[in-house]
Amino acid sequence: MLVTGDQTNNEFAVIDMIVPPHAGPNPHAHAQIQESFYMIEGELTFRTETQTYVARKGAFIEIPLGGTIHNFKNETGSNAHVICMVAPAGMEKMFLELGEPVGAGELRPMSPPAPEELKRIMAIAEKYGQELFPPDYFEK
Repeated sequence: MLVTGDQTNNEFAVIDMIVPPHAGPNPHAHAQIQESFYMIEGELTFRTETQTYVARKGAFIEIPLGGTIHNFKNETGSNAHVICMVAPAGMEKMFLELGEPVGAGELRPMSPPAPEELKRIMAIAEKYGQELFPPDYFEK
């Protein structure tokens, strides 16, 4: 977490993310949060119901208020580095509740969640205004 809502009167938060190969969130929406991304390194494929965009170093991507269903995925064999800004703040608290902070450049192996873990994830996401969709949502 580069900047938290505690530092900005909950106006915004800035999150430094390393996205490992073949990783990224499932399709989701958050109607009350504007989310922006700035690509530092690597490549991420962003999807919405109307478009797909491959973002590379220097790209700026904005997910506006209103609940656009979206996701991103690192479809390469190298890590992607992206800065994420959310306004208002709050999503950073969701990330802290869902997982554990890691040191700069540190990655932990990920595996699909077990059913009980998925229920926990869904409950926490809902608590923070997230609506989650199946992983294959954009393939339908």
